Amino acid sequence: MKNLYIFFAFIFLLHIISVFYPNPYLSYVLGTLSIAMLAISYGRASRLFQILGLGFSIVGILLFFSTNLTVWEVVPMLAGNLSLLTLLAVLPWMNSAVAAGRFDKLMQHLLRGNVRDLGQLYQRSTTAMMSLTAFLNVSSATIAQDVLVDNLKPIQKKIANKIIMMATLRGYSLALPWSPLEVLLAMGIFITGVNYATLLPWMILITVFMYGLDSLWGRLYFKQYPYPEDNHTALHQQNNQNRSKIIQLVIALCSFLLLVIMIGNVFELEFILTVTLLVFPFACLWTLAIGRWKSFWTIGWNRWKNSMNNMDNFIVLFVTLALFTNTLNESPALLMLQDPILLVADYPILILIMIQFLFVVLSMFGVHPVATMGILSGISPMLMDILSPLSLAVSLIIGGVSTVPIGTYGLVVTITSMSLKQSPYYITYYNLSYSFVFGALGIVLSYLLI
Repeated sequence: MKNLYIFFAFIFLLHIISVFYPNPYLSYVLGTLSIAMLAISYGRASRLFQILGLGFSIVGILLFFSTNLTVWEVVPMLAGNLSLLTLLAVLPWMNSAVAAGRFDKLMQHLLRGNVRDLGQLYQRSTTAMMSLTAFLNVSSATIAQDVLVDNLKPIQKKIANKIIMMATLRGYSLALPWSPLEVLLAMGIFITGVNYATLLPWMILITVFMYGLDSLWGRLYFKQYPYPEDNHTALHQQNNQNRSKIIQLVIALCSFLLLVIMIGNVFELEFILTVTLLVFPFACLWTLAIGRWKSFWTIGWNRWKNSMNNMDNFIVLFVTLALFTNTLNESPALLMLQDPILLVADYPILILIMIQFLFVVLSMFGVHPVATMGILSGISPMLMDILSPLSLAVSLIIGGVSTVPIGTYGLVVTITSMSLKQSPYYITYYNLSYSFVFGALGIVLSYLLI
């Protein structure tokens, strides 16, 4: 279905209109269109997301029979997660701006710069991954791994693989807690209603702490292995160009963060809507400023169409998740779930540990952190009676992000597994201690913010 993007784009545009001009008839139309999206996407989705979608649908339908809702009331509820899908729909434009400005090439140059040992290369790789993941997301992992595989050919394969599977996955995860383009952050804010400006300093704090801790460990652990000099390390003539691109990237990132905060506060818009409305015009202005408009439009149009035509996994997940969470909130089953939570209400640290444990266990079985967060969203009101909204937001976001490097069947781990021809469980094993520390820090910070 090459022109499916037109249908999806129409629905997302209709959703944005409904935000500014709420109408019960429009809500019903969007709910009906969500069912149509689900019907189209289900057969095209991957097996894992088909299973998740089927599970959420079955439980949602069973819960429906225990509520006082009518079918006509449930239909508009199915559009409850359209804001998240609309955000995902516009993200390729920002990725395209980075590609048009050739900032993705910057990572290749940074990873081929002068380094004396593998400890320095580890830190540089983590830094480069964290910097570009904020804009490129998964694409940054494939770029970094291709470059590192080529650079580390003279190194013993086991050591080279260790660096690649640790530096790229850990650097990738460090960009996710604070990047406004990350769906886990957007969903955490969506569930708790926390203001992005309030959350951002805490996300940056934990990111800086984890980056410093992991970089120190990497420098010390890999320092014993020298990095052989070759042609790649003699690229001094590109230093000025690299420095200029780094400055451009930092300015663009800071500008985008400030605009998200300012526009959201001035116009009192929700975080997800603010980012959604800002991505495309910001990407256009950015590429105009650096003189890459033509490349941006060529790359962007193709990437956007391809992305829109392949949103099936997330459509299945979010539409069925809307059915599950809305029927759960209206069902007596919610009261049954309250009992075990109330038992430990005086010990919020136990609740925080349970949330982290759920993310870890489900990630091992291939459940996406977004799906786990969706499951927890059904009981978020009662969780916020014990934890503060800010505390729950930190717990959900860090809980999800910390499991990205150990999600055995997650996208980034799978890409790494294919690139290195290693078992995904092997990759999970080497990042387990990192994820444990990251998750533990999230628990401590969440507890302090109660």
